[in-house]
Amino acid sequence: MKILVIGGGGREHALVWKLAQSARVSKMFCAPGNGGIAAHATCLPIAVDDVEGLLAAVEREGIDLTMVGPEAALAAGVVDRFREAGRRIVGPTRAAARLETSKVFAKAFMQRHRIPTARAVAVRSAAEALAVLDLHPLPVVIKADGLAAGKGVVVAREREDAREAVRAMMEQRVFGAAGDVVLIEECLEGMEATCMAFTDGRAVVMMPAAQDHKRAEDGDRGPNTGGMGAYAPTPFVTEEISAAVRDQVLAPTLAGMAEEGTPYSGILYAGIMLTASGPKVLEFNCRFGDPETQAVLPLLESDLVAVLDAVASGRLADAEVRWKRGAAVCVVMTAKGYPGEYHRGDPIAGLDAFDGANGASPAVVFHAGTAREGTRLVTSGGRVLGVTGVGDTLSAARDRAYGAVGAISFPGAFSRSDIALRAVVTASERAT
Repeated sequence: MKILVIGGGGREHALVWKLAQSARVSKMFCAPGNGGIAAHATCLPIAVDDVEGLLAAVEREGIDLTMVGPEAALAAGVVDRFREAGRRIVGPTRAAARLETSKVFAKAFMQRHRIPTARAVAVRSAAEALAVLDLHPLPVVIKADGLAAGKGVVVAREREDAREAVRAMMEQRVFGAAGDVVLIEECLEGMEATCMAFTDGRAVVMMPAAQDHKRAEDGDRGPNTGGMGAYAPTPFVTEEISAAVRDQVLAPTLAGMAEEGTPYSGILYAGIMLTASGPKVLEFNCRFGDPETQAVLPLLESDLVAVLDAVASGRLADAEVRWKRGAAVCVVMTAKGYPGEYHRGDPIAGLDAFDGANGASPAVVFHAGTAREGTRLVTSGGRVLGVTGVGDTLSAARDRAYGAVGAISFPGAFSRSDIALRAVVTASERAT
């Protein structure tokens, strides 16, 4: 079977790495890929939103199944076009992907179908937003309606900070058209978790719950980023909570989408706040998370090709999806200055011991922002590498991840030092 993964980040490297392990795969492709993905797949220089270019490549190469990585491809309608052409692809249609591409749509959808979430109001001008903020209790959450690379959410604890966020989104248009409409939302208190699931529109198979670390600095300080690290499974999502997410969030979401004429299949990601009154949805994503995927997929024991094939064929209920015991921790290494301006083209050293194709490696390194310049591997993005350690315990996985981080270097490299630390401490306290 020939398989294409659309995308070029750490999530896509993890997908390619896992898919390439299947005996069913004869050839892997990735578009556009990156410097690390090139070790496992033929990289095609096609943008993720070049729908016709992607379709032409699939037809030219005789690709049997396509997996969509980033939200931009979903928003461009790649799934609709592939299905129209009779090509098998895993992901929701553009209409179904509005659960991610429009926070206003998602909020209204959850309200219609009584899916637990924060109270919110949609505003369509800065003046309207500022008037609402004058009366809104603090803290408050400001969300750009459209896609903003994971950076369109501001949690403001001071009223002036909330006003500045509104002005930035709606007047300065830092996120472009994504900020034409803004949600002003109740700030939920509790622990965050990521609950991802495979679905063919009817069956739901949940993955181990993960926890992302969005803030740039230790202690969850600093600006929001695309994600500084993740681990799975999180001990804060018990079997009872997982069942509640499945029954109160995922199942009614699928039923509601089908009822409204936009059936959903692919990967459904629910960002959850574990509140005192139960799990509530912070956001939906319509694809694998990044960097959660880099922590979850190393725990998958089953053949990912078989699982995705079942999703695409509407046979997920018949698929066997098994997960390994243990845990995985992914630590993201970033370029100096990220999430602001950062330098590109710096050489990366120390990767030889962590070949992702070698199952005996002490850790697996997933490339996010890398490129090849001749024989050199250099930085080409803000999030450069995702370094994943796997172990029998969360503590062991964390030690392996940070051991590998210490062996890899490039000028200005930065990583948080506390990925999964709270969970490790909590597990240790429970054990004693």
